[in-house]
Amino acid sequence: MIAGAVVLAAAAGITTWALWPASEPRERQYRDATACLLTGEEGIAKEPATAIWSTMQQASVTTLVRVQNLPVSGPQTADNAEGFVNSLTATRCGLIIAVGEPQTAAVDRVAAANPQTAFISVGGGAVTGNVQVVDAAGAPDAISAELQELANEAS
Repeated sequence: MIAGAVVLAAAAGITTWALWPASEPRERQYRDATACLLTGEEGIAKEPATAIWSTMQQASVTTLVRVQNLPVSGPQTADNAEGFVNSLTATRCGLIIAVGEPQTAAVDRVAAANPQTAFISVGGGAVTGNVQVVDAAGAPDAISAELQELANEAS
């Protein structure tokens, strides 16, 4: 009798486990696309980088594009920032957003050699085929649109 009860309990447990609905995965399944924010040494702690980073994070939720930020360390010059832009292009950032004069000047130098990358220069720089120049107020809309386009290309 005890053995029968144990077998019945085990069968009920196995049946319950087998029929239990699968839980949704908690992790996001990102697209193979990354957008990168390049800032001065203060990073995302200073405007307009703070608002831009917030926009990027919000857009990432809906587009499933990975976002990252990189502050330029060391001298705050275009020469130094150019190495940081090059490292972002080498890591396959599909969109690079530059905030600050040295960063936007570095984008001007690097963009032509990286036609596969889209760039947004916030507050200055030269408009070319793959570079948009926007002011800080227009940056969130431009960034959201570019992240959506990047997501569509990665589909």
